[in-house]
Formats: sequence, C-alpha cells, structure tokens
Amino acid sequence: MSGGPGSLGAWLRASRLASQPSIALPLLLGQLLGARAAGRPLDLGTLAAVHLFGLLDQLFIVYANDVADQETDRQNRTATPFSGGSRVLVEGRLSPRALGAAAIACAAGLVAVSAALAAALPTASAPLLVPLAVAALLLLWAYSYPPLRLSYRGGGELLQMVGVGAVLPLYGYIAQGGAIARFPFALLAFLLPSHLGCAIATALPDEPSDRESAKRTLPVRVGGERAARRVVVLNGLSLLLAPVGLAAAGLRPGAGLLVAAAAALVVLLARPAPPGSRLLLVRVAAAATATLSLVASTAIALAEG
Repeated sequence: MSGGPGSLGAWLRASRLASQPSIALPLLLGQLLGARAAGRPLDLGTLAAVHLFGLLDQLFIVYANDVADQETDRQNRTATPFSGGSRVLVEGRLSPRALGAAAIACAAGLVAVSAALAAALPTASAPLLVPLAVAALLLLWAYSYPPLRLSYRGGGELLQMVGVGAVLPLYGYIAQGGAIARFPFALLAFLLPSHLGCAIATALPDEPSDRESAKRTLPVRVGGERAARRVVVLNGLSLLLAPVGLAAAGLRPGAGLLVAAAAALVVLLARPAPPGSRLLLVRVAAAATATLSLVASTAIALAEG
C-alpha cells in the first residue's frame, strides 16, 4: 500500500463529490426557511460559508468512513458509485494515515467555519451552529467508530437520517437568521421518512460483504427485497405527510411530489435486483431521486415564494 500523499486523481476519487447534493440540498432548504423566517433575502456571504461547511462535512464523512470500513470494503465485490467506499484504500492509491489526517483537517475546518459564523451573526440562535457542527461529527463517529459503531449494530440508517434530514436543515436555518423557536419541525417530519429510505437503499448493493463482516444493515437483517419494499413504504409515508409538512412552511403540494412518487414506483418495480446487477443500480438511483426531488422541490417552492 502506498504511504505517500497520493495523486490528485486519487484524492478526487476519495472525495466522492457526486454525493455532495445530499448535503447541499438540505443545507439550502434550511437556509431558505431561515431567510423567510427572518423576512429577508438569502445573505450570500452566509450562503457561501454554509456550503463550505457542507463541503467539509461531506469530505469528512467519506474520508473517515473509508478509513473505518477499509476491511469490509476489501471484501466487497459489489461496490457501486453509491456504496462500497471510494476504493482508494483497497487499491492502495492512498494510505489510511493520509486519509485519516484529511478527515481530521476537515473536521477542524467545519468547526472553525461554524464558530466564525456564530461569532459573526447577531441572532440569539447563532451559537447553536457550533453544537450542530459537533453533532455532525459525533453522528459519524457513532456510525463508524468504536465503541458504538452503530452501522455494524443496526442503527446506521437512523443516524444518516438524523444527520442529513435534521442537523443540516437546522444548521442552514439558523445560519440565515432563523429563530429556533419558529422552526417548522413538521416539515422535517415530512422529509425524514424519505431520508431514511434513501439511507437503506444505499446499503442494498453492499449486502453480501456487509453480511460477511457482521454489519447489521437493514438489507442484511431482512434481505434486499424486503428492505427495498420498506424504502417504498417510507417514501409513501413522506408523500402522505407532505400536505401537513409543507403547510407548516406556508407551502402547498406541487409537481415535485409526482417525481418522488414515480421514483418510488421504480424502486418497487426494478426487480429482481441482486447485488452486482444493473437493476440494483437503477433501484438505488431511484431511491436517491425520490428523496432529493422532495428536498429540491420544497427548496424551489420556498425560493419562488
């Protein structure tokens, strides 16, 4: 295995920037809610700082997960662009030491950005940005690292849901001046089931290696097909909760819900889809589309309103 710093290509591959929308969209949604609550347009400087936080958070997640899961990833023969790690450690393109150091640097950077934002903002809720940043780090620690390592004990999908579906929107909301007491929590309740479904779907391709490694993801515990059906049910629950959740933010259901419904239907119909098959890629992409379309359509409605 290489002990050097690695090439630019290796670092880009390790960074898995295709996963950035799953971080950026919830942050943007929260910021649009915060600006609306504060009665002003988005502050562009804050917008840039929040998305720098999001980039650092995403890089911290993928780097730290690669280090934590490297032995499981070595057994993975069904990795996809959505799962199985970046493979840079498995292929010896970067060293665990280099990737671990980069993860620590990103963690320090996102806390520093949050502290600077909290100091610069005049609102009473602004100091909460630092605890939220720390919470983002602790969720990854609890997900991948001892002593909890909940991704191996059956709680990983729930941690992903909390991080992406709750911590990030709250962070964006507070950064743009929203008062925590006025946050429309019903909107989160509408989106959280779909976020959980997306987290379950991304574990589907790794079922064989996760089973060998005693990693108790939902697909390992109940099987891929049953897990996929639960993804569909969770997205259906989000669609049922949409009118109440959107109303809490002063919005009405729109065409974006139809995109999510169609994508959820694809998850159901794309079968049989064993790990390593093309249909499984379609299934995972459809689950991600369902979730991202709900978040994006809500953000668009807020921007237009």
